[in-house]
Amino acid sequence: MTLEITGKNIDITPAIRERFEFKFNKLEKLQVPLIKKHVVISKEPSKQFKVEAAVNIAGGQLVASAEHDDLFGAITELYQKLDRQLKKQAHKPNARRASHSGKPEVAEDEVELDEVELDDAY
Repeated sequence: MTLEITGKNIDITPAIRERFEFKFNKLEKLQVPLIKKHVVISKEPSKQFKVEAAVNIAGGQLVASAEHDDLFGAITELYQKLDRQLKKQAHKPNARRASHSGKPEVAEDEVELDEVELDDAY
């Protein structure tokens, strides 16, 4: 799918488009299909560039934003945020949950016996 780039108060040059395509191609190497990619670039009155991205994936949606004095610095920061989210999403099935930890479950009979023994001790 194509990359949609919208500029507010800024023109989208071929260099900017190329940079985003390069970064999103790196994200696609994580074996998670990116369904729809939309980026909004704006120049704030404080002379900072603000870059926001929304990426749809099979399990949901990734959303990230970054502000920086340099446009390419903001793009790199945005890429890093999306990369972290995408890695977390990709490794989610392998994550160990608290309910599946290695602790053996305590039977209810053992808990009741422990409470009775504590009451007898006082």
